[in-house]
Amino acid sequence: QVQLVESGGGLVQAGGSLRLSCAASGSIFSTNYMGWHRQAPGKQRELVAVITNGAGTDYADSVKGRFTISRDGAKNTVYLQMNSLEPEDTAVYYCNAEITTSRLTRWIGWGQGTQVTVSS
Repeated sequence: QVQLVESGGGLVQAGGSLRLSCAASGSIFSTNYMGWHRQAPGKQRELVAVITNGAGTDYADSVKGRFTISRDGAKNTVYLQMNSLEPEDTAVYYCNAEITTSRLTRWIGWGQGTQVTVSS
């Protein structure tokens, strides 16, 4: 069994910063990729950023230059540093990961989500 637990959301003024964390726990052999998606009210869930086991990264155009994704492989944890936040960044942020379990099976799952609210 694998779990993803997010933390770090909250309320911040426009121009401010927040750092999200997502820790994977359970029977993990390796984390193939970890990433962040977000869903604003009335909108579809969208990819924000992803980082692979080889530390390759990809970002949504709307966050390039403002957000940075990083990972601690030893802790199976991914971080999202969000700077210069805008009201349009307001959403529930979800951690997502593909993991190879200790039984060498592939697990893909989501965290419970953490609310990020940016006030103008």
